[in-house]
Amino acid sequence: MTVAYPRKLQNSLGALGAREVMSQVVRDREIHLITLNRYRFSEQRSCKDLTDLIELLNGEPAELIRDLSRHIADEARHAMWLTDLLVDLGQKVGTPPGTLYIEEFERLLDGESHDPATDLDDFLISTLAAINVTEKRGCEYFSGHIYALKQAPQTEENVRIRETIERIFPEEAAHVRWGNRWLGQLAAKSPEHRQKVELAKQRYAAIEQAAFESGMDITLGAELRRVSKLLDIANTMPLWERTQYLMERLPQTLLAPDLQMTRIEVAQRAWNRDPQAFMEKFVPMFLSGLNRQPGQQKKSPSKAPA
Repeated sequence: MTVAYPRKLQNSLGALGAREVMSQVVRDREIHLITLNRYRFSEQRSCKDLTDLIELLNGEPAELIRDLSRHIADEARHAMWLTDLLVDLGQKVGTPPGTLYIEEFERLLDGESHDPATDLDDFLISTLAAINVTEKRGCEYFSGHIYALKQAPQTEENVRIRETIERIFPEEAAHVRWGNRWLGQLAAKSPEHRQKVELAKQRYAAIEQAAFESGMDITLGAELRRVSKLLDIANTMPLWERTQYLMERLPQTLLAPDLQMTRIEVAQRAWNRDPQAFMEKFVPMFLSGLNRQPGQQKKSPSKAPA
């Protein structure tokens, strides 16, 4: 069975992996703390979403309910550790600014509805594929974050942040293995089940990639690149479902009010911190989006940009 892993972030300089992205994040304390708060928010939201899932399943299958209960305990513990860390560092623990990955992921879900009471296997395939692909992204970035912190100055703050993420990472990796195992068991039931698992993994990988890039790309032209990702998702669906999916999500994708607010917030923050750097770095970075067409693929640079 195919194992799908998250793709790298495409920007105007090429494909950036988690290590390259996080090596830049840890250099800026404000961005670093916002990133940690995004982790906290995602872990906290996962507890709510998994609880809703347990209630929807209504006790069946019992083995999965037990696994999900343990999963919630893990996510709650991670949220607690990150909250303690951020409060001790003097960082706010409210809703993070900008486009939120988990909310964009939910907005892009295909709306496919299976009743677990009458169509349990199809419901589980869709649900577990969605959970699995987001856990893989989390593992990728926790690993990249740990690596970047090991290369950064070993200040007391950086060491504490690294130790916190190192406590979380093994449990997140276990969640990925758990999801792979459940999907493998479902796929083994029949050739039809295997096909459904493969299609679900492709669909949710496309949704996850679009959600991930929406929170990372604020440069000029990002709206059109979001539309390109929306088409990628639609292409994983049966022909008769594509039009409705696109029509429901295209207006918000093109207008992208969350993206406009993020641009304003980031620009104001950059200007207030250093007007000269705003003109020399932020403006060229923002305009660099014009050089990247939707769906464009470039080779990864040999060295991460400064």
